[in-house]
Amino acid sequence: MLNRNQLSDLAIFLVIVKYRSFRKAADHLDVTVSALSHRMKILEERLGVRLLNRTSRSVAPTVAGDALAKKIAAGLDLIELGLEELQAQSRGIVGNVRINVLRDAVPLLLTPVLPAFTEKYPNIEVEIAVDDHFVDVTAEGFDAGVRYSGTIPEDMIAVPLTSPLQWVAVGSPDYFARHGRPSIPEDLNKHRCIRIRTGRGQIYHWEFERGEEYRQIEVPGSIISGATDLAVGAAINGAGLAYCLERLVRPHLDAGHLEIALPQWSSTGPPLSIYYSSRRQLPFGISALIQTIREIERRT
Repeated sequence: MLNRNQLSDLAIFLVIVKYRSFRKAADHLDVTVSALSHRMKILEERLGVRLLNRTSRSVAPTVAGDALAKKIAAGLDLIELGLEELQAQSRGIVGNVRINVLRDAVPLLLTPVLPAFTEKYPNIEVEIAVDDHFVDVTAEGFDAGVRYSGTIPEDMIAVPLTSPLQWVAVGSPDYFARHGRPSIPEDLNKHRCIRIRTGRGQIYHWEFERGEEYRQIEVPGSIISGATDLAVGAAINGAGLAYCLERLVRPHLDAGHLEIALPQWSSTGPPLSIYYSSRRQLPFGISALIQTIREIERRT
């Protein structure tokens, strides 16, 4: 059985692998570089194998070191999960989950699902962080994330929560009365468009399909936003055309506040999916949330 110092050395080794630097690891742990180097030398001697390749500029795990780091990380994840469950039980909670979701997923999935979920699982604590920027959910301490399927790293397990989603360009009746209506996607170059900045920092080019035809338009416009609710609100008030998920604006379309700019043209995009690390046991709360979302989705 490992003693306390040996467990500490393994945890320190994992920090060094994470930062790929003795200096950064030492700053994180608030110790000296020489102390870390000495501890790693003792660890390697004890195990009889080199774990780290050191150069004057960087540190990288060897093949054996990389394999060990993955096993340590998986073990620490299990320990952390056990501690979280123990703390939750002491507060009368039988489980807790932390998820990081896209802003668009809130009205599409979580707002309609949470009432049913909390009614069915009153003792599961759910913490939700809303963030359009892509984050490493494992490194940031989340159990799972929700993103569009095409943006999820290949080493993650992804579970679709919706069917493929339709994207459309919309505008208010007042806007069309003042500026006319486009007939084909290329006509958007003559219109005021509310452009999209994605969570990865790029300006998104609007995509359209009609049968076998496909168009990608770099639209003009003086308004740029990464928030769909802002873009839709601006479009309702006549500031320009917005490009968004048809499901998100369906209530505004039905109420007559917005109209689809190009009824014959839309784009089918990937579904929203929940994703999590393949190296970590899936908490019951995430499984329960997936099941509840799918039940609601089948009814819509």
